[in-house]
Amino acid sequence: MKVSCLNNISENGLKHLTSNYQIVEDNHDSDLILVRSYKMHDYPINDNLLAIARAGAGVNNIPLEKMADNGIVVFNAPGANSNAVKELVIAGMLMASRDLISGYNWVKENKSDKNILKSIEKAKKAFGGNEILGKTILVIGLGAVGGKVANAASLLGMNVLGYDPYITDNAKRLLNSNVELVDDLTKSYPKADFISLHLPLLDSTEHMINEEIFNLLKEGTVLLNYARDQLVKNEDLKVAIEKGIIKKYVTDFPNHYVANLDNVIYFPHLGASTAESEENCAIMSVNQLMNYVEKGEIENSVNYPNIKLDRLTEKTRLLLLTKNDPSIAREIDNIMDKLRDYIITKSSKVKGDYGYYVFDLNKNMPKDIYEKIKNIEGINRVRIISN
Repeated sequence: MKVSCLNNISENGLKHLTSNYQIVEDNHDSDLILVRSYKMHDYPINDNLLAIARAGAGVNNIPLEKMADNGIVVFNAPGANSNAVKELVIAGMLMASRDLISGYNWVKENKSDKNILKSIEKAKKAFGGNEILGKTILVIGLGAVGGKVANAASLLGMNVLGYDPYITDNAKRLLNSNVELVDDLTKSYPKADFISLHLPLLDSTEHMINEEIFNLLKEGTVLLNYARDQLVKNEDLKVAIEKGIIKKYVTDFPNHYVANLDNVIYFPHLGASTAESEENCAIMSVNQLMNYVEKGEIENSVNYPNIKLDRLTEKTRLLLLTKNDPSIAREIDNIMDKLRDYIITKSSKVKGDYGYYVFDLNKNMPKDIYEKIKNIEGINRVRIISN
């Protein structure tokens, strides 16, 4: 299998590829792709491209529907960089509370002063701040990153309010017992000294932090955004900063507008930029690609349903990536019924507009049945794994 890396991928992660996989320079002749931030919307698709693994969480740079329609599974690596982002969130919160940047800049500007230690005693009062102990933070989104931020804040002695209407049972179990789950943001906004955003950019979340929300906040609130810049409406943020509603805006996504505002602490998208995070993402991505190639298993796909599979013990495994349509399912069943005496297991899952069907057979796939399946309208890809 030929593997292309469209961005720099951790060498330690790539070492997990077995001898059946070869890193190639020609990006347009690969079976598998590893990518980070490379924009793939105009990327040419070759016929043998099976899967793309995003060594990170966000997949805005990949055209998911286009890939799905071409039978290409897209994976991401949720949680692999969560600790790195969590640590940067805590760092940003402390920087906003203690005005560390202004203090640092003062020392740098006065480093030629031979009596700087004496000068500091007069100057430092301008950089006074507040402690986070006992303050209230509202964490919106309690997934891999948000859950860790909530727990860390709790351990630092903060009052933590957590909001996530889609929280999983597992994510809930991982939360510190001191994290208070809330179901009404309108009532929670006025209580918060800090607000940390950890949710995806969707039509429903774009500009969710706007004038209406800013007017609910207490004066001097710190807003932390390590998710996506478009969650916050720029023009309304500017007004909120000018009014003193927002004391500091901390973001890892500084667009041009925000980068030119006062009282903004910005980082150049450093959330996942640690050696440990990049290695974790690469290892997860590599394993996902190999499991898909060798078993047909899909885990952490963002455009096809996930399905857990064991190693193939029968003769043949038939894998079908399809449109999610009952008529397609019926047609598949009608054709495969001719092999009912040879089908050992059958699995199927759907996700949104797409479906995935897996058949294990104790004989080789008959060519005529294969061709009939392949010609069903709405079948995006047919794969066979054989022992």
